[in-house]
Amino acid sequence: MQVRTYQPAAHDAAPAPERDGRKNRYDTNKLHKRLRRQVGQAIADYNMIGHGDRVMVCLSGGKDSYTLLDILINLQQSAPIEFELIPVHLDQRQPGYPPDVLPRYLDELGLPYHILSEDTYSVVQALTPAGKTTCPVCSRLRRGILYSLARRIGATRIALGHHQDDVVETLFLNMFHGGRMKAMPPKLLSDDGAHVVIRPLYYCRERDIARWAEHRGFPIIPCNLCGSQENLQRQVIKEMLEAWDRANPGRVRSIARSLRHVVPSHLGDTGWFDFAGLERTGPGLALVDVTDRRDPTPSAGPGR
Repeated sequence: MQVRTYQPAAHDAAPAPERDGRKNRYDTNKLHKRLRRQVGQAIADYNMIGHGDRVMVCLSGGKDSYTLLDILINLQQSAPIEFELIPVHLDQRQPGYPPDVLPRYLDELGLPYHILSEDTYSVVQALTPAGKTTCPVCSRLRRGILYSLARRIGATRIALGHHQDDVVETLFLNMFHGGRMKAMPPKLLSDDGAHVVIRPLYYCRERDIARWAEHRGFPIIPCNLCGSQENLQRQVIKEMLEAWDRANPGRVRSIARSLRHVVPSHLGDTGWFDFAGLERTGPGLALVDVTDRRDPTPSAGPGR
């Protein structure tokens, strides 16, 4: 019997670009499924969106908020409930701001949207002392403007694009510079009780969001207020966490997980645990005597 063994010729194998293309499609599909699963899980875990909700999605023009809107649109198509998405963007009149970028992008999506124009840039510059970050003043102004719009359009949820890395960075910022164990909650009620703010990217890593934004080719609008400031404390914290994650992969995710498994009795806040009233509640367990009562002196062997 003659057996013929087939050896594929070089031209029979898939060309390298084709193999690379298949792998890229596989990786991208896997990434999309992961982001979709994580956003869906966060929404379910914290009851972020319910039937009939009008969700105001805040778009800054950065990778995070673009990804947030993109994943929410995808989930909306197969969700067992009906909810409305309303993208909103605040033009802060920053120098060099491209006014046509977001309207063109949102027109292509076919969603109703709102773009506000308020000169918060000049206000922030005037109120921020030299050498200080613009973030506190800027965030307060933005929050007030967005809350007012949410009330006006009847939004029942305000969705922000903060992700897991933002949450952990905020935890360390508050610990290092404020002496408080406080991060970003996945869901919160505004001080006046009128607005529910949600963070559907709560379980998502920034590196995954960056990869998705690059794949989707979102028209990113740079922030000339906070993005250009050097030596921000948040950037210092970010670099620290990145170093930890390189040395011990999964550390940032583990820290984020700890925020969902808090044990007040093992911390020190008397507002959350009654240490002062902690007393014995019973006689305790009876101690067992495990002393070896055998004679420790070795016995003499034969002939001794």
